[in-house]
Amino acid sequence: MSDKTTVTYRLNGTERSETVPANTVLADLLRERHGMTGVKLSCERGVCGSCTGLVDDRPVATCSMMAFQVEGANVEVVDGESADTHLGAAQQAFRERGGFQCGYCTSGMLMLTAALLRRDPDPDPATVRAWISSNVCRCTGYEMILESVLRAGEIVREGEGE
Repeated sequence: MSDKTTVTYRLNGTERSETVPANTVLADLLRERHGMTGVKLSCERGVCGSCTGLVDDRPVATCSMMAFQVEGANVEVVDGESADTHLGAAQQAFRERGGFQCGYCTSGMLMLTAALLRRDPDPDPATVRAWISSNVCRCTGYEMILESVLRAGEIVREGEGE
């Protein structure tokens, strides 16, 4: 059995194919090979949400997903340029409403917001709370994050995302 594997996937819209050690964790691949340091490592057990990325439009803890699992998938993270209006709206709203403090959970919150708004551009506060509950924030008490997500929905609905 080989100790390396080749994985082909799209990262923020760019096709990638690379050979990595078979035990490579997705977060490590993103951070070490591609400089995607917006993928934060905190708990490294998949429970805090700071490493959240989207794989085929579904939020995942990249610290607990193996790189080979994204074979053929579309991987999105907060780093780099994005033409996605949902992520742009989330970034704009978090700036406007101060939905961050130390910033450690922000990347994951932004990715959760983009995924939620793609499914429901007009979520109610209870839905937003349920979605962001998978990402631990130790600074804000979540109210400014909640306001930011709701504002991002407004931006998407108004079509004024950056």
